Amino acid sequence: MSAALLIDILLWGSVLGVGLIAFRRGSSVFKASLREGSMDFINIVPRIALGVIGSGYIAAIIPQEVITGWLGPDSGWLGVATAVVAGAATPGGPVIGFSIGTVALKSGGGVPQVVAYVIAWALFAFQRVILWEIPFMPARFVWFRCAVSVPFPFVAAAIAMVIGRP
Repeated sequence: MSAALLIDILLWGSVLGVGLIAFRRGSSVFKASLREGSMDFINIVPRIALGVIGSGYIAAIIPQEVITGWLGPDSGWLGVATAVVAGAATPGGPVIGFSIGTVALKSGGGVPQVVAYVIAWALFAFQRVILWEIPFMPARFVWFRCAVSVPFPFVAAAIAMVIGRP
């Protein structure tokens, strides 16, 4: 059994389990949750398609020499630093961030550099900090959170360099 099939089975099992819980709480709860989930599904599917198709275009238009030069396995710590800045500057949700990471790996990017990119994107994407964190949380807390998060992409890249290729 492949890992993807196992993950699919776990996710669909979770959905069925939560659906059963909603059904046991009453038909109105079940119908409302089914309607809400269906609307979220309808709204997000086009975005996922755009991200996946867009990442294919990105892979096609970025010359491989650029990826291997800036983020390749031989780029070292400069490549890791470049990946951290690129990850923080990448807008969008997981479809965009992970798609670009996948494109970088397929185009010859180094594993430590792509690990640093994904972690930087997940921890402190600029647009998420500006649009979501600062309006909802005290700015001093947000800056502190970002400052203490800065070492993590570099630490993860160092661990990836020591462990090697997955």
